[in-house]
Amino acid sequence: MSSSAPKRRLDVRQAPRSAGKRAAVRPRRRRRTLRPSPAMVGAFVLVVAGVGAGAVSTQTDSDSLAASYQTISASYTGGAPDASDDIDITEDLDPEVLQEQTETQAQQVMQAQADLTRRAQEAADELESDQWVIPVTGYRLTARFGQSSSLWSSTHTGVDFAGPSGSTIVSVAAGTVTETGYDGAYGNKTVITLEDGTEIWYAHQSRSAVNVGDQVAPGETIGYTGSTGNVTGPHLHLEVRPGGGDPVDPLTVLAEHGVNP
Repeated sequence: MSSSAPKRRLDVRQAPRSAGKRAAVRPRRRRRTLRPSPAMVGAFVLVVAGVGAGAVSTQTDSDSLAASYQTISASYTGGAPDASDDIDITEDLDPEVLQEQTETQAQQVMQAQADLTRRAQEAADELESDQWVIPVTGYRLTARFGQSSSLWSSTHTGVDFAGPSGSTIVSVAAGTVTETGYDGAYGNKTVITLEDGTEIWYAHQSRSAVNVGDQVAPGETIGYTGSTGNVTGPHLHLEVRPGGGDPVDPLTVLAEHGVNP
């Protein structure tokens, strides 16, 4: 008998042969049991929910998705009413109520039109009162304001519009006729006083076409050019006197009102 110790047997499992070769042999390992914590459970639920949603979405056809979208959109926009909605639709209207409403509307329209017409007229009147025009046509400017000559006892106090005798003279602005008649060196003269008190003198007329107290508008005929008074030929002598005081250069005042002869 041999005195040597018995041999220990190695417990192994052999893998099945494949392609005529012996597979590698691995020792058996002891498995450890993992107990899931509450946090892990919650995370797992979220993952499953996401996977499930993805699976459902991939299997849902486009028509179903479109129908769901329309349903959700209708909940925000109100959608189309159906028979179950509580909507007050009046099919028949009392003729007397209709007549009353129609008359009320017509009165309101007429009032609105009247107000518009009134405001338009007020604006037109204001524009007309501020509008200035050239006093005569077919002219050439000769003597200017401030010039000196033996023809005048002092410097020239206005501006002369020389032209054919009998040319029509119009009011340069809206105002009231406050004087008309013969005035020495000025000859036949008409004075028109504007709303702000400015006097406009029109001298050397052959005759006047207005009377004291007349209201005149810009461009309205007030007389005709002539050679009355101290003149060397037919012309209109125009003077501008703010507040009825000393004369100022008419061309400057005309230019301030958009008129440049």
